[in-house]
Amino acid sequence: MLEYLHIRDLALIADMELEFAAGMNVLTGETGAGKSFILKALNFLMGERLGADMVRPGRERAQVEALFLRPEGELIIRRELIAESGRSRLFINNSLASQEAIKELRASLLVHTSQHGQQKLLQPTFQAHLIDEWMAQPELVEKRHVLVKSLREAGERKEALRTRFRDLADRRELLEMHLGEIEKVAPEEGEEEQLEALRAEWRSTEQVRRQYERAQMILRGEETGLPEQVGHLERALETLAADDDEMAAYLEAASSFRQTLAELERKLRRPPLPQSEADPEYIEGRLFELAQLKRKLHRTLPEILSLRDEIQDNLSFLDACTLDIRQVEKEEKALRGELADLLTRLNAQRRQAAAAFTERLEQQLTGLGFSQHVKVIAEWSTVELFPGCQEDRVRLLWSPNPGQQPQPLDKIASGGELSRFMLAVVSIQTHSEEATLIFDEVDAGVGGLTLNRVAEQLEALSSRRQMVLITHWPQLASRAVRHFRVTKEVHDGKTFTRCFKLNPQEREAELARMVGIEK
Repeated sequence: MLEYLHIRDLALIADMELEFAAGMNVLTGETGAGKSFILKALNFLMGERLGADMVRPGRERAQVEALFLRPEGELIIRRELIAESGRSRLFINNSLASQEAIKELRASLLVHTSQHGQQKLLQPTFQAHLIDEWMAQPELVEKRHVLVKSLREAGERKEALRTRFRDLADRRELLEMHLGEIEKVAPEEGEEEQLEALRAEWRSTEQVRRQYERAQMILRGEETGLPEQVGHLERALETLAADDDEMAAYLEAASSFRQTLAELERKLRRPPLPQSEADPEYIEGRLFELAQLKRKLHRTLPEILSLRDEIQDNLSFLDACTLDIRQVEKEEKALRGELADLLTRLNAQRRQAAAAFTERLEQQLTGLGFSQHVKVIAEWSTVELFPGCQEDRVRLLWSPNPGQQPQPLDKIASGGELSRFMLAVVSIQTHSEEATLIFDEVDAGVGGLTLNRVAEQLEALSSRRQMVLITHWPQLASRAVRHFRVTKEVHDGKTFTRCFKLNPQEREAELARMVGIEK
């Protein structure tokens, strides 16, 4: 039950607090006073979107908060609309919650019936949904949806396999040719980089070797090598040093230099060798093969390796595709068998539910001023969802008067008749008894004695269900347990929508206004 509603800074509502009672709560007021804003607030609270322009000008956010009483305790729901971003935040019992959470709760909290709902009533899919709620096992509908989805997905997988098979089969010769070219060269991951590194190492070593050879040639000379020349110099300095003490230092330097040249000559006889034993001719030949393959396939080596894997996967797919398709077909057959069995039970339960639903609906319609001979008929058609899977589809026909041929609602139902039809449907729906019924001008197009019948039906319904009713008729408003008046006022150049709970005297004056009597 909805016990308390607080709306702040939403459209023309600055700050509004409403405390509802059990039974019938009525909202009345002149057309355009803002009654619809209160329903917009409730719908917003239940997850529907509102634009940022619905925030009252000059305010940062709009807020709607409600207190529901449930068997398990109180439930507080608050939702805020941010003016700057247009985003909203939802809180359940003061904890941030997702939109999915409120969607799960909505059916047990509010049932909103409006002229939009009346239009839904004209749709065969909505009519079928009403009947499905009356089945002994309504969960069969969800199982049906799951099986249909699984079958469609299996069909899509099968078609995808067949499409891919046809595409690859047309290209098989080309794929095999490319694979043959790749396997002939047999490139390996990172091979090109390794070969280029080896080639660079070999070239560097070869350059060093040439410098070693050049140094040896310089030491050896064309006729007499440098060590021999230094040896001759050393002997000449020995003779000179005997008579000149200054020459002794030069003799020592020449002797040291000769020894250094001897060590250098030994060193130059052992040039460095490459760290790897790779054959330079093999390296150049292999790099040429890889370059040829890249030019032929117009791809880099990593792309060629990926292409090889892709071709192998595609060829393996072609070899195994027939088996895969048969496996999916086997799965489809099993699912079709399961769905056929389910539809047999579902169709039978739907027909039983339709018979009970239409019988009960006729009783309600009779109580709302229709003829005792009013008939509601479930018209059936059969649709083949998949081979061997037949589903019964229903739409409602009705004959409000004796002698009339049963026809769809949209063919012969007036606005007033549709309003009463909708009220009858809501009265027998199997929604949770906790949910509050919201009626937005469900009495549209109804008048005279029929209006009294509608009022009686609403009053009877309110004895077991809380309802919030928007109406312009005093016949309905007079039966309310709690009566609220919605007004539009202007203060300091600003417009406000206000809502007040009426005391007995105020209520009498409001009912008189609705009748057209000025007090």
